[in-house]
Amino acid sequence: MASAALLFRNSSTTFASRFAHPKASVFSTMASSTTTTRQFSLDTFLVQPIQLTNALKKNPTSKLSTSPRVIPLCASWFLPNDPEKRNGYEVFKAGHPPTARFFDIDAIADTSSPYPHMLPNASVFAEGMRKLGIRRDDSIVVYDTHELGIFSAPRVAWTLQVFGHPAVHLLNNYKLYVQEGHPVEQGEQAQYEESKYPEPEIDATKVASFEEVKEIAKDHNKEGAEGVQILDARSLGRWKGTDPEPRPGLSSGHIPGSFSVPVPELLDPETKVLLPKEKLQDIFKEKGIDPAKPIISSCGTGVTATIIDAALTEAGFPDTNRRVYDGSWTEWAQRVYPTDNLIHKEI
Repeated sequence: MASAALLFRNSSTTFASRFAHPKASVFSTMASSTTTTRQFSLDTFLVQPIQLTNALKKNPTSKLSTSPRVIPLCASWFLPNDPEKRNGYEVFKAGHPPTARFFDIDAIADTSSPYPHMLPNASVFAEGMRKLGIRRDDSIVVYDTHELGIFSAPRVAWTLQVFGHPAVHLLNNYKLYVQEGHPVEQGEQAQYEESKYPEPEIDATKVASFEEVKEIAKDHNKEGAEGVQILDARSLGRWKGTDPEPRPGLSSGHIPGSFSVPVPELLDPETKVLLPKEKLQDIFKEKGIDPAKPIISSCGTGVTATIIDAALTEAGFPDTNRRVYDGSWTEWAQRVYPTDNLIHKEI
């Protein structure tokens, strides 16, 4: 049996086959086509509210300008069992930063998949960016709802990174942005001129497939197997198998050998911002997460797994050898067989 570590290193071909496209890479022509300079640059992945406000003030005001811009991108999304039956776009209309656009993770997705909001192919992604009027040289600041603080925005930020968008940031967070009195507009999304966003290539080194995770799980505790660490963002009760999943009929439990890293542990309980670097480092150390070993983040449907990935970035973990299991538990619990013994519970 191939070792889990070898599978991890050679995974890009396995996953990229889902997104194969006959076009040649366009990255070489992208770089040469950008001759404009940025009015304002953001130099950290996490962006504070005042940084976003200051950056928006320096955006070019002319619609004819081709200079790079800072664009807030709303990633609002709610679980299917949300008690208030909230809708991401309705929340966007209720309030958003000036010039913000709404990224629908259920629409800019692989809608043919039986699993929700899986990564789109390059064509669908590029078309979504074009319709939002986003250019490749724009700096994107992804943000969440003020109710949740940080929830689905890291998923959209990660999607942009998977497709190679150069300048991607995460607002930490919109809840503070509103509380601090920064500019907010209401109403429908404005109509923007369609951009010419080029069709990119996917970075398959950032994505884990079901087949790869299954081989890693099967190798767990076997002599000679190198440790790929799987971090699970769901609640401890769902990980243990004592609490139900939000999707009816889906078994709870966990992937063999996975670590429970519930998202609330990574966020400030009041403001819902990501905890500071030192506190995140302490949390990962206490859980026994080794920065030198490969990591796969998982959750229910590939959304909150990216919060773990964002926290790893903030904690200073290497960007290499880190992936997100796109299908996560919803795919896992439906595709493994009972005879596989690959759903573990602690009851």
